[in-house]
Amino acid sequence: MCYEDGDVVAFMDIQPVNAGHVLVVPRTHYESLEDIPHTLATHLFEVAMQLAPVVKHVGNADGLNILVNSGAAAGQDVFHYHVHVIPRNQGDGFDIPLPFAASQMPDRTVLDANAARIIATLRDPVALRPDRRGTSEDRRARSH
Repeated sequence: MCYEDGDVVAFMDIQPVNAGHVLVVPRTHYESLEDIPHTLATHLFEVAMQLAPVVKHVGNADGLNILVNSGAAAGQDVFHYHVHVIPRNQGDGFDIPLPFAASQMPDRTVLDANAARIIATLRDPVALRPDRRGTSEDRRARSH
């Protein structure tokens, strides 16, 4: 354990990318980013940001990643929401390449259409209500 308060604990990852890799985890169980209350998610990121320069220093790193995998399709394999703070060095073998090599720039109309859909959903007061989304398990079942 390297940090704890009433809502959050942080501890060393047992399968670290590099020495000093820390997980920041809520004490209460929430499966994914969609499930965790906004204020608690914000607190987790505040803790991650507090730990980040310390992890970078202690890990003698040149950079770092703060990373969330939310859902199996995004690489989440432990279904208790958590934030990774990963110290990074050039050539360490871990990579999250962005832009993604297989990505192709879409036509501007596709970008505009997706932006319009996001804006419309943000403005729709019932679009993302929990009773309309279902649970994380429901969403996973629908995606298979």
